[in-house]
Amino acid sequence: MNIKFKIIFILMLVLTLTSSNAQQDPQYTNYMFNTLSVNSAYAGSRGHLSVIALHRTQWVGVDGAPQTQSLTVESPIGKNLGLGVAFVHDKLGPSQEYYLDANLSYTLKLNDKSSLSFGMKGGGRLLNVDLSDGFQGNSDVPSINNKFLPTVGAGVYWRNETSYLGLSVPNFLTDEHYDRNAETVGVERLHYFLIGGKVFNLSSSVKFKPAFLAKFVSGAPVIFDLSANFMFYDNLRLGLAYRWDDSVSGLFGLQVSPKLLLGYAYDLTTTRLGEFNSGTHEIMLRFELKTKEKQLKSPRFF
Repeated sequence: MNIKFKIIFILMLVLTLTSSNAQQDPQYTNYMFNTLSVNSAYAGSRGHLSVIALHRTQWVGVDGAPQTQSLTVESPIGKNLGLGVAFVHDKLGPSQEYYLDANLSYTLKLNDKSSLSFGMKGGGRLLNVDLSDGFQGNSDVPSINNKFLPTVGAGVYWRNETSYLGLSVPNFLTDEHYDRNAETVGVERLHYFLIGGKVFNLSSSVKFKPAFLAKFVSGAPVIFDLSANFMFYDNLRLGLAYRWDDSVSGLFGLQVSPKLLLGYAYDLTTTRLGEFNSGTHEIMLRFELKTKEKQLKSPRFF
């Protein structure tokens, strides 16, 4: 890490050990393919078992930059019911957090083409922060060891054959949290996620899907993600994304088999932080246990 940036990084840790106004939860560029991480009502909506593994390395070249691994498993479990489990490991500087949540959804069929799902999430996370590391053993700097923080969230998700729209609150509870942007221990704030997208059939072999994710946090600027993905011959996916006042991204996806999707995203930082890093890499694998009948149909784009 550039020595000047390292000094700034440490000063931010020392001087901002108070409530933070910045975005706190892990973020994903492939949010449009990892919807359960955003909205609990999505659980079971694909109609079969779906497993997504994701690894994100943010701001390559910056010491202590965020790294995130997530594993989600979701499936229908009965008539109108869906169940999803999500595990997340998020590391940033001296902080490590482990999330484990269960998501339960109930779906109402509005008509032959559309449905409305309601979801609840419950679980918790373990928070570890060693702020003495890098401060030459300064015992006045507080640390947090294996603190358990409960999670209770909810979401609503509407969809039809070509469109979707969802609103969620990932956690109604407030407690201590290690802020991923301000690099400090702060207070967990209510997050509101609004997600949506639509698929257009441009031809028999090309589909176009614009999508968005808006994140609202009390006392912080709105974070807005826009993306545009094309799917060719139901196998190859190429796209671009933009995170407002933060980064631009290129996205790639390949349907390796009817059951396996490989995805990759590269983020290029557009702020001054871009002077100190060479970008962000995100790799995703999605495995789906489809029936033979569903394997013959075109892959769903959401």
